[in-house]
Formats: sequence, C-alpha cells, structure tokens
Amino acid sequence: MRNSAPDSGTVNIIGSGTSIEGDVVSGGDIRIDGSLKGTLRTRGKLVVGPTGSIEGEVSCQNADVSGNIRGKINVTELLALKGSAKVNGEISTGKLAVEPGADFSGSCSMGGVVKDIQHEQPEAKLAEKTA
Repeated sequence: MRNSAPDSGTVNIIGSGTSIEGDVVSGGDIRIDGSLKGTLRTRGKLVVGPTGSIEGEVSCQNADVSGNIRGKINVTELLALKGSAKVNGEISTGKLAVEPGADFSGSCSMGGVVKDIQHEQPEAKLAEKTA
C-alpha cells in the first residue's frame, strides 16, 4: 500500500512530565507534551499539546498549538492556535489561524516575506545582491 503523503522523516515526542532545558534541532516533525526551555528548530511540523509548554525561540514550517508558548515564534507556513492555546511573544508567520478561546499577547507579522528556515541566506550574500 502506497502512502500518498510525503515522508517528513521521524516524529519526535517530548512526553508529558518530561522537562528539557537546552536547544532542540530536528529534521522531522516534533510533538511537545512536556516542557522545553530553550530554542526549538525543526524543518517539519510542531505540535504543542494541551499540557505542553515552550519558553524560548521556535522556528518551524507549520505549527498547531494547544498548550503554552512564551517567546519568539517563526513559522514559515501556517500557525494554528487552538482554543486552549496561550501564546505570549513575537509571531512571524505566513498564515495565522486562531480558534475562539485562544489567548495571544504580543506582536504578529503575517504574510509578506517570512524567513524560511530551510533556505536561510547569510546577510553577506543578501548585501551583495542589493549592492
């Protein structure tokens, strides 16, 4: 049987009751049901479950948030805040979906050019192109 969805690699889970301090880098999808203090970067999808919390900087392609995030959030495509989400910080995203009941405090820039984590360009190369 063929799977029609592309394989995004592994799915990583930080379970409820697990606490991590430090930076997490992943090429695949990641689900947080525990807590993370630090930077999280993934080229896949981030899911923050109802018991999950992140304090720090987040960079991902897509995100579904049901738990808590405090910090800077950079989502290249779609950020979905579920009804139980509590987000405090600076959001930069391509598209934003907010369900009734979600709590968001901070700033948001949407659309336009969002820094793509898969194709980041050093500022030096960018300066050469504009010169």
